[in-house]
Amino acid sequence: MRVRKATPRDAREVCAVHEASIAALGVDGYDDEQVAAWGADRSPDDYAFDGPDAFLVAETDGRVVGFAALSPRPGDHLDTAADAEVTGVYVHPDHARTGVGSRLLRALETVARVWDADTLALHASRNAVDFYDDAGFHRVRETTHDFSDDTDGRVVEMQKTLTRQSRASRTVAGRQR
Repeated sequence: MRVRKATPRDAREVCAVHEASIAALGVDGYDDEQVAAWGADRSPDDYAFDGPDAFLVAETDGRVVGFAALSPRPGDHLDTAADAEVTGVYVHPDHARTGVGSRLLRALETVARVWDADTLALHASRNAVDFYDDAGFHRVRETTHDFSDDTDGRVVEMQKTLTRQSRASRTVAGRQR
């Protein structure tokens, strides 16, 4: 498996991974109506690969099997202070629980360190809370996420303080901001 920066050519595969992940894995934390609203109206045009965010894909045998995104500007929806926000880690269900998500998250943490971020925050879907717990995030609060105009669901706000790496290992990640 290889993790790399996403390009516009990845948009269709990223969209397909996103939809498949929500449909198959979202049922572990949400009812059918919430899952349908969460996955509704996805389009390859929804994914911005240029700009300040880090957008990474994991690929195996030339196919995108997961993706992750990090923003240097945490959203106002977060209650906790953070230097960067993990805006998503999604893995195709055929590759779930094989280390793809962990590898993507570690790559985002490397980018965050290059950005000199000390803390990360995110809203974890119910089905992903254990994944983030295992990665060293701690729970801040439970809150509501709007999946659509008329459907919402509970998510968990989480935060992680990053440990510092040596300058040499931080340089390997390259500056992406």
